[in-house]
Amino acid sequence: MPPAPSPSTPALGGSRWNTFPAAGTTLTARDFFTATEPLLQGIIDDNALTSADGEVLEDQIRAALALGTRETSLPLAIGPDSASAARELGAQAETIGQELASWSTEALERLLTDPVPLPAGPLVVRSHCYGHLLTPPAADLLRGRRGGPVTMQLYNEWLHQIVLLRDALLPFTNWQDVPLLITPTGLRHTEPARDAFLTELLVRQIRHTSIVAFARNVVTGTSGPAGYGFEAGGGAALPAVLDQPPLTAPRHLLTWRPAPAADETATYVAAVHDYYAAPRTLVADLPPATTTSGPLAARTVTAPVAAGTRTAGIEITHDGTTARVDLGQALRGHRYAHRPDPAAGYAHSDAAPRTAAVWSALRAPGLVWTEAGDVTLDATGQDDLVVLALLGRLYPENVTLRPAGHSAARTTADGTEPNRLVTLVDPPQAH
Repeated sequence: MPPAPSPSTPALGGSRWNTFPAAGTTLTARDFFTATEPLLQGIIDDNALTSADGEVLEDQIRAALALGTRETSLPLAIGPDSASAARELGAQAETIGQELASWSTEALERLLTDPVPLPAGPLVVRSHCYGHLLTPPAADLLRGRRGGPVTMQLYNEWLHQIVLLRDALLPFTNWQDVPLLITPTGLRHTEPARDAFLTELLVRQIRHTSIVAFARNVVTGTSGPAGYGFEAGGGAALPAVLDQPPLTAPRHLLTWRPAPAADETATYVAAVHDYYAAPRTLVADLPPATTTSGPLAARTVTAPVAAGTRTAGIEITHDGTTARVDLGQALRGHRYAHRPDPAAGYAHSDAAPRTAAVWSALRAPGLVWTEAGDVTLDATGQDDLVVLALLGRLYPENVTLRPAGHSAARTTADGTEPNRLVTLVDPPQAH
């Protein structure tokens, strides 16, 4: 819940709509939304709103948080040819926006009968216009019929804070659990980082490092080196595939993982910045897969923090021997791997292409690649972390990840590379 005001903290009302400490505080999405309710109360009080006005304001917030409306606050067009990062973030925007709109409807209904106390008097705040469009009925209600400058300023501030909240949560799969840094200006401190994040999202294929940088800013209020994740007091934000099957996990989204407070904020970085420069091993030089090696054991390990960064790896063991794959390269391999579209279904195949042993690939020096056509590595029956490690050992621009027993025939999703490393994994479980 929002922090309770201390005896020395001014009460809500006048120009004060929150009691956040000057040094900031940490709140989840739900708690921050609750902390913005004094703004809604001010709108109700100044405009003498009734339950009959609820539908107008509900339509307004849904239009502002939706994609593809005239009033959208995120003009992101999503289609089948959109980049995978844009599709994932667009789906996040729709899911989170719908939930925030539902919270807004519930809050308005409750505040009409159970108002937030404003001991310091009617709320009057100054909120600069940020270009959020209103539906015609909402414009009439807030600016014309009974509204005016006070109501409009209050609604503009509330709407802008909710839009900032939606955008701050976009990088996270478990967005309701993320601890957001909140200051006396709410989430306005995220505006510079948000502007950079949305500009890249809207005008180009956004980089994974840019998603991480924005996520770090909304949690810590700081910037840092480019990387694939970060840790801060209370937990770490790392790609979602670390606890989801690689075949179906998001490529670009992060999951917040609570953990004992870290001594300092640190960025997770790949051990090799430029994988083009990494040594390579031809798959033809590896022994063919004659028998399966059986299940392999895997775990993640981390290196100490150095200059605000740290590396991590996946250690795989088999018969007392250990192989290690850089976690950053494994996550890079997962992002770049071609995957079939589940909506298109899978064709069964009895083809028997050339094979290579998974354990041999995991122990190979550098990155494994092929110049001799398609080669299959059968990782069925292996733990998801082992599959992820294998993706980190394969040169990441000619890798296809497919369910076992299904066609390896080329699709448009497989790119144009003439030689592929096809990694077979267990089919997704039916729900």
